[in-house]
Amino acid sequence: MAFLVVGSNSFSGSHFVNHLLDHGHQVVGVSRSEEIHDVFLPYKGHSAIDLFKFHKCDLNSDLDELMDLISERRPSYIVNFAAQGMVAQSWDTPEHWYQTNVVSQVKLHDKLRKLKFLKKYVHVTTPEVYGSTKGWVRENFDFAPSTPYAVSRASCDLHLMSFFRAYGFPVVFTRSANVYGPGQQLYRIIPRAMLYARLGKRLMLDGGGLSERSFVHARDMADATYKAAQSGAPGETFHISTTRTISIRDLIRKICDLSETKFTDLVESSDDRLGKDQAYFLDSSKARSELGWADHTLLESGLAETLSWIDSNLPLLQTLPDQYLHKP
Repeated sequence: MAFLVVGSNSFSGSHFVNHLLDHGHQVVGVSRSEEIHDVFLPYKGHSAIDLFKFHKCDLNSDLDELMDLISERRPSYIVNFAAQGMVAQSWDTPEHWYQTNVVSQVKLHDKLRKLKFLKKYVHVTTPEVYGSTKGWVRENFDFAPSTPYAVSRASCDLHLMSFFRAYGFPVVFTRSANVYGPGQQLYRIIPRAMLYARLGKRLMLDGGGLSERSFVHARDMADATYKAAQSGAPGETFHISTTRTISIRDLIRKICDLSETKFTDLVESSDDRLGKDQAYFLDSSKARSELGWADHTLLESGLAETLSWIDSNLPLLQTLPDQYLHKP
């Protein structure tokens, strides 16, 4: 089985590529930027790296080039991690989020639906489409997005469902809890907290860290995505989440314990960001029963593994940007 991974440079995308290589698949990776530093790409040291080929291709400007590549390689499976991410920043230039996450995606899908060799298209979307959840939420399309980012992702999900119903487009959706692990970009909460703990810097905690989340390790996310591609029925959605939740504040306390840092030395509280949802509780029983998936990495061991990655690469990581740099 041949896979094409859109957004292969992303944190989740790169771990998925690594998972595919574990299973001996031919993989084509596509991202809008050249491959980032090896420290953020777990597949770089893989023994089967010869099975992977990377192509720089931007959905917003290189769609014809991407379609030529797809027609040449004829992948059975396309898994799309690409999106304009970051929630808070989507308020600043929302048109960039709508361009990438809606307009360019619709153009891509309208071409993909005409390909006879495509067996499955996995669209990696987000629980942000639900808004703040109350209790454990099952898969649905009753959306209540609260930010431009979330609206853009919800719009694309609804568009894809229209293609499934009208054309039988073989789309499968995944919505994952917060993914973490070694190799995550430094502007994300877990690696940034660990890096700042080691460097003696202060971490700003939005709203005091009272919002609650579930965190799933990148390996478990990759395995669930792989199973969704293999056996998920077209038109279906699967939640990828643990059954455990934690406040961001308590998460940082765990990181402080691991790094032997005083909470008060690391953390400063700041105002909550605009439109922030207080909780995402995703019921993942469908993925467990229909895909045979299970999460295997406990939060404590996953955090310890991530801190080990920080420590092993600290001389390099402290020279790299730890703030989000927006690219339209």
